[in-house]
Amino acid sequence: MNLHEYQGKELLSSFGVRIQRGIVAQSAKEAVDAAKQLTAETGTGWHVIKAQVHAGGRGKGGGVKLAKNLQEVEDIAGQIIGMNLVTPQTSAEGKKVHQVLVAEDVYYPGDSEPEEYYMSVLLNRGTGRNMIMYSTEGGMDIETVAEETPHLIFTEEIDPATGILPFQARRVAFNLGLSGTAFKEMTKFVTALYTAYDKSDASLFEINPVLKTSDNKIMAVDSKVTLDDNALFRHRDLAQLRDLREENQIEVEAGALGLNYVDLDGNVGCMVNGAGLAMATMDLIKQAGGEPANFLDVGGTADAARVEAAFKIILKDPNVKAILINIFGGIVRCDRVAQGVIDAYKNMGNINVPIIVRLQGTNADIAKELIDNSGLDVMSATEFQEAADKVQQVLS
Repeated sequence: MNLHEYQGKELLSSFGVRIQRGIVAQSAKEAVDAAKQLTAETGTGWHVIKAQVHAGGRGKGGGVKLAKNLQEVEDIAGQIIGMNLVTPQTSAEGKKVHQVLVAEDVYYPGDSEPEEYYMSVLLNRGTGRNMIMYSTEGGMDIETVAEETPHLIFTEEIDPATGILPFQARRVAFNLGLSGTAFKEMTKFVTALYTAYDKSDASLFEINPVLKTSDNKIMAVDSKVTLDDNALFRHRDLAQLRDLREENQIEVEAGALGLNYVDLDGNVGCMVNGAGLAMATMDLIKQAGGEPANFLDVGGTADAARVEAAFKIILKDPNVKAILINIFGGIVRCDRVAQGVIDAYKNMGNINVPIIVRLQGTNADIAKELIDNSGLDVMSATEFQEAADKVQQVLS
């Protein structure tokens, strides 16, 4: 589950991480009120207006702008709120902006020049350890840094059993070239950041940039936080931060129906029981010359109601030109699935895309007979290759 920047910063702050302070606003008027409040609390004269969407690269799409007075705060917030923000991490349509974060200006003059760093905490699946990845090249896409200057990326692996140790936090600060007050501030920052990641059961914390201010404070100017969905039962308060407006609406609806669904860009809808079989079915579609339009695992119970719900979800995608149902009858009997397909088809009326049904396992022969004698525009198959041939046939 992804968090907005302002939510991620609030989470970081609760663990003692210094953040760029800000107030979220839903309208231009609220943005002006937020700016006034922020000036009173922090003394900032300028304000940064940031679009709050679940996507990186917001600045490149015009979603992050500096306002030097209250009139600019109102104008910029009015321009950003309601716009469809297109970034390198969104579709061509972009994402609609519902709110902005009005943040303090932290690039003020002082005894030294501000410096930006990159830092993230994530799991290294190869070693089974958490990892802090960091670089002196803050503010840039880390992919670009990795490609052009890989020697400027450092990693610190941490044993989950011990947590981050003091010498590791000091090593991070040293590799970033810090000294004096900034060195001490960075060790505190790194330790608090790792604690936040660990205690919130996150799968990613990415801060880009981490800023050393002109007076040697270390703070998070941005935050990208992804929480592990499987651990949300331990964090009811964090689960409430979910913003359904930022998610694929078909996936949200499927989740509410208990279906494991992921929207893809292809033309053949899949309805399968079991994640492994679903992956194999997607490979089958590719080999047949098609592209999977979705990943959909209906689970172990494929009765008429569940099949009908799956049909409706798949058909919400206008790009679907055919549907392949691939069910292995182990726990569930194939004849019951076949009857479910028939009943669902009749309840929905005429479905205007070809349907191929492959049922294998318990009572597969009875299931094929039910499909073939149903009088419906549904093609049955027994073998994988036979199903692939029929997919190829309907696509051509």
